[in-house]
Amino acid sequence: MELEEKLNEIKKPIMVLGTSSGAGKSLTVTAICRILKNLGEEPIPFKAQNMSNNAWVDWEGGEMAYSQALQAFASGINPSSEMNPILLKPQGNSISEVIHLGKSIGTTTAQNYYKDWFIPGWEVIKKSLSSIYKKYPNCRLIIEGAGSPVEMNLIHRDLTNLRVAKYLNANCILVTDIERGGVFAQIIGTLELMKPEEKKLIKGIIINRFRGDLSLFEEGKKWIESKTKIPVIGIIPWLNDTFPPEDSLDLLEKKSLITNPEIKVGIIKLPSISNFSDFDPLENEESILIEWIRESQNLRKYDFIIIPGSKQTIKDQKFLEKSGLSQEIRRYSKNKGNIIGICGGLQMLGTTLEDPYCKEGSKNHSEKIKGIGLLPLKTTFLRKKLTRQINSESLWPCQSKINGFEIHNGQTELDNIQNKKKVDSIFKDLYLGWYRENNGGGTVAGTYIHGIFENDSWRNQYINLIRKSKNLPTKTKKSIPYKIKRESIINKLANEFDKHLNITSILS
Repeated sequence: MELEEKLNEIKKPIMVLGTSSGAGKSLTVTAICRILKNLGEEPIPFKAQNMSNNAWVDWEGGEMAYSQALQAFASGINPSSEMNPILLKPQGNSISEVIHLGKSIGTTTAQNYYKDWFIPGWEVIKKSLSSIYKKYPNCRLIIEGAGSPVEMNLIHRDLTNLRVAKYLNANCILVTDIERGGVFAQIIGTLELMKPEEKKLIKGIIINRFRGDLSLFEEGKKWIESKTKIPVIGIIPWLNDTFPPEDSLDLLEKKSLITNPEIKVGIIKLPSISNFSDFDPLENEESILIEWIRESQNLRKYDFIIIPGSKQTIKDQKFLEKSGLSQEIRRYSKNKGNIIGICGGLQMLGTTLEDPYCKEGSKNHSEKIKGIGLLPLKTTFLRKKLTRQINSESLWPCQSKINGFEIHNGQTELDNIQNKKKVDSIFKDLYLGWYRENNGGGTVAGTYIHGIFENDSWRNQYINLIRKSKNLPTKTKKSIPYKIKRESIINKLANEFDKHLNITSILS
């Protein structure tokens, strides 16, 4: 039986739409998933199409947006790429990699996307929905929209907002961000641009990120309800959340709450940064202050620096050279600095990067450039991408079990010409990472494992290595495991939403 024939039998899906990008849809879905789980329901997150380089790899090796993985954790289930059947990963110059059901199937320009990918995109969305309901027949889908649902130049080819809402006849919530100002115009304008049958799907409105006394908005609430005939089901106060932003540009707006840090970490803000959720465990360390480095500067004030993942490693390495940051990183290393590169960051720390199949954005010819040169490694970008979960064991800075995942085209190996720089493997699986101890002090390390800092023993031991270099006392007390901290953060988020949100009013 086709899904269309079973829609009357399934639990009413809830869809969270926004008056704009950044209105708070992702966190709202995360909170609702945990609230419903606590009520004994079986919530399943879903976002038909997401555009993000902040990715996750499921247990079958499928890529999906990290925000849907986080929502799955909030639902108490394992993430699966079916929860995000279309992932677009921007590569710059209006080109994106297209991922369907976790697998890379090509690239597209923005201009040609809907011409070439609209019909197969809608088919893969329906296929994912059918598969989810087959696996979880008693579930309630909690669906996240994308951007605004009423972009009039795009609405006829919309894949992820009102088309999904109408297909599933979902009960929709419209979320708006009062912090941005113009909240009344945002709500009224969005509803006015909807067709009558679309507007009927909106069952509630949420005012998000309200600062101050909530009672001060009572008159505003009454006006909205009178004007729209739709109840305001929640006024959510401003929350100091520690979740990663969906857009890498928002990283620069994140302000650390740490006032007296013992350790300062500098993370290079690459133009094509990816997988910035890798640093959430460091954000949750009470003694660590994180700062983002955007331009060439003296790096001496940092106790260690991180070169993160990149969607376009060669392009970002050129940025490092042109900006002078490569030279500053080399100088920092000579001055007993500690450096970690993750995935693309590992590749950049090597001696050469070669792109014979034009996987890094060059259209007409293969490309070979120099890396930062702090590790004797050479990387060749292959045709096929490697995506998989990792279970390994570390050898440095301690022996411990390691979990994480890989997403990369590049294959990295020791550069025999540069082998005079002695390096050792970080893991028992030798190709997963290397490190080198500088003669005068400090280390250079690189790994392909995303999520490396989620491994508590490894993270604690690395931080202790840094503390020792600063003559700080080693921390012997075991810190709270990061995954327990993440659960605590999700619970706090859900509890705050639950205080101010009447979700039960739209369940039926």
